[in-house]
Amino acid sequence: MKILMYTVRPDEKGPINQWVKDHPGYQIDTNNQPLNSSTVDLAKGYDGIAILQHASITEPVVYQKLKEFGIKQISLRSTGFEIIDLKEATKNGLVVTNVPGYSPRSVSELVLADVMYLLRHLGEVRAREEHGDFTWVNTEAKEIHTLTVGIIGAGKIGSAVARIFRALGANVIAADPIHRPDLNDTVTYVDHETVYKTADIITMHTPLTDETHHMIDAAVFKEMKPTAIFINASRGPVVKTGDLVAALENKEIAAAAIDTFEGETPIVNHDLTGKPLNNDNLEKLLAMPNVNVSPHIGFYTEVAVQNMVEITLNDVDAILQGKQSLHQVN
Repeated sequence: MKILMYTVRPDEKGPINQWVKDHPGYQIDTNNQPLNSSTVDLAKGYDGIAILQHASITEPVVYQKLKEFGIKQISLRSTGFEIIDLKEATKNGLVVTNVPGYSPRSVSELVLADVMYLLRHLGEVRAREEHGDFTWVNTEAKEIHTLTVGIIGAGKIGSAVARIFRALGANVIAADPIHRPDLNDTVTYVDHETVYKTADIITMHTPLTDETHHMIDAAVFKEMKPTAIFINASRGPVVKTGDLVAALENKEIAAAAIDTFEGETPIVNHDLTGKPLNNDNLEKLLAMPNVNVSPHIGFYTEVAVQNMVEITLNDVDAILQGKQSLHQVN
């Protein structure tokens, strides 16, 4: 059995090699290119493929050619699957799988780091120190156990976030259509409006769908407390970025951290030193000392990378063996 893995990073090579050792009879080849109409022919002669990329696959020819090559699936080494045209995939007999929970703790620990950074005004402090100002002005902080943390989307990752902040003594509320019994001792379920109006920290953990696209906009920011900290570690387009910038500039909220943002594809994991970002909203956010921007690294831990590779390849194996993957999304 031959599997082709697109856009493989160096840190994935170790887990890939280990999986091959544990699964005799498989050959895995890798490249550093995304799957699109220009690279789909590389999949000819393979039994299965695995991808990890930000660029959407919109050309029907990609799905048609995969079918012609006899490939039965597209397995994503990520949670988000919005880059796939599920209708085209299904029409061409392609099972699409994702990795819904490669390491919920990885994202939740970044959220905790962001909250601590913003809560203790470390960005403002650092900006002052660069000019020799070591005063304490406007740096008095609140302690986490005195705050309410509001979670939008309490799935695997949102649940991990909830447990971390509850362990630190915070009051945790969550808005999610699914109420998980295992969170009964951790969160109080409320509606979205209650989260926006009452939470001191609001953190996003929703998938990107037609319903969640730009769900956080100017009207929502106006509902939040002027002291609120806003976190987005889900998907960039969940938030209308221009409205986030305006909310910060108008002091409608106090601070923000974003690990993902609109227009991130040509920016994330690229060295743009000395080059223009061509993203005005991002440049404004980067210039604000009460904002922390990270390049979509919430998932990026050793445990998560290993799990992403193993779960994805196990799904490919299951489908090639005529079994059903538990992670099928179409």
